Amino acid sequence: MRLVPVQSRADLRAFVDFPLRLHPTDRYVPLLSSVIANHRRTAELFLVRDRHGAVVGRTSMHRSAAFDAKVGPRQLFGHTEFVDDDDVFAAIMDGVEARAGGRPIFGPVALLPNQTGGVITSGFADRGFVDSAWNPAYYPTVYERHGFHRRFEADTWLVDLDGTVAADPDHGFAFDDARIAAEQLVIRYGSRWRLRSQLPILRQMLNASFAQLGYYTTISAEQLAEQTDGLAFLLDESLLLWLEKAGRPVAFVVTVPDISEYLMSIGGRLGVTNQVRLLATRNRYRRDAALIIKGTVPDEQGKGYLTLLSRELHRNLASNGYRTLRSTFVERTNDASAAQYRRAGGRPLHGYTFYEKVAAA
Repeated sequence: MRLVPVQSRADLRAFVDFPLRLHPTDRYVPLLSSVIANHRRTAELFLVRDRHGAVVGRTSMHRSAAFDAKVGPRQLFGHTEFVDDDDVFAAIMDGVEARAGGRPIFGPVALLPNQTGGVITSGFADRGFVDSAWNPAYYPTVYERHGFHRRFEADTWLVDLDGTVAADPDHGFAFDDARIAAEQLVIRYGSRWRLRSQLPILRQMLNASFAQLGYYTTISAEQLAEQTDGLAFLLDESLLLWLEKAGRPVAFVVTVPDISEYLMSIGGRLGVTNQVRLLATRNRYRRDAALIIKGTVPDEQGKGYLTLLSRELHRNLASNGYRTLRSTFVERTNDASAAQYRRAGGRPLHGYTFYEKVAAA
């Protein structure tokens, strides 16, 4: 097995295409090829080729000063896909450990845990979705057989919007409406035309509310712009909400139509032509929604403000005809966040983890 750097356009195509050939097309949701190309600016991409030159694995390697400051020095790896063969996995991880210089290795992340990455540890029969991982059952087995241990264990969630609680948000997310006027609460909505100017508001709340989480590193304006690139043309404005208290933003929920099935059909290549096709057929993708992130600034937590936003979100999901709501991973230690899904009758969908391996003595 040879671990070789991605150098040519043909190499990059092979890197993008490999998981499309490896995984079931009705379960694996590819990361956008444009995102992978952007990641190449700050990470090195590698392919594993067998003795015949066939691609049998891929990975990336990089470091992050922000993650080092939060967790301690780490060698990061990401975009990691491999056939069910210990020799292939060993070729990947030998390369990562060689770069680590004695640092623990952590991943898979692309480029950070608060962007994309992770490994699912259960729920393999259920498809993935945007901003979340899907992999076959042998992935966690191989990682753990090679000395990796789980870090930041979590679950993704699924809410059936035909369920009793989800169909009656006023019951499932009870909030005293007298507080709205008394506390000067105003619910605001995302806008396709003003999203660029709204992003700083969301970024400020996002960084404040997630700073206490062990894996989270402050997201820059550039990173947020990259992660939300193209969101405006797809946005369902009724699903991106934040709450102001006396004019100050204090809580937020970012939910988008789940276009996973479309991304599967185009192999993650959302160029101009495929964007136009998506716009022309976007009503087909207003049946399922994906909750990307939600939070409350620290000094306003525990006051029920996410309950108020969740009630509004579920009202809007019901009125717009959505049938399911999926959520990106929630750490198992974050009971308050998971409780929002339990109250809506939700259930864990995929077990989720990152992996870490301490350098050999």
